[in-house]
Amino acid sequence: MSAADQQPQPPQPAPQMPGTDPVVLLLLLLVVVLVLGGTGYLCVAHPSLTAPIAAVGGVGAALAAAFGVVVAVRRR
Repeated sequence: MSAADQQPQPPQPAPQMPGTDPVVLLLLLLVVVLVLGGTGYLCVAHPSLTAPIAAVGGVGAALAAAFGVVVAVRRR
C-alpha cells in the first residue's frame, strides 16, 4: 500500500459519558423508599430501636457522602 491509497480518517468525536439508565434510577428510588419506610416503621413500632437506628443512619450518611465525593472526583 502506498500513501496515495490511504484515505484520511475523519476526526473522531470525543467520547461522552453515558447517561444513567432510567430503570436503574427507578430501582434505586424504590430501594431508598422501602429502606426509609422500613426504618420509619421500626422506629414507630419499636421505640427502643430508635437510638441504634439513628446511629447507624448517621454513620451510613457519612459513608455515602464520602463515597459520593470519591466518585465525583474520579469522574473529572
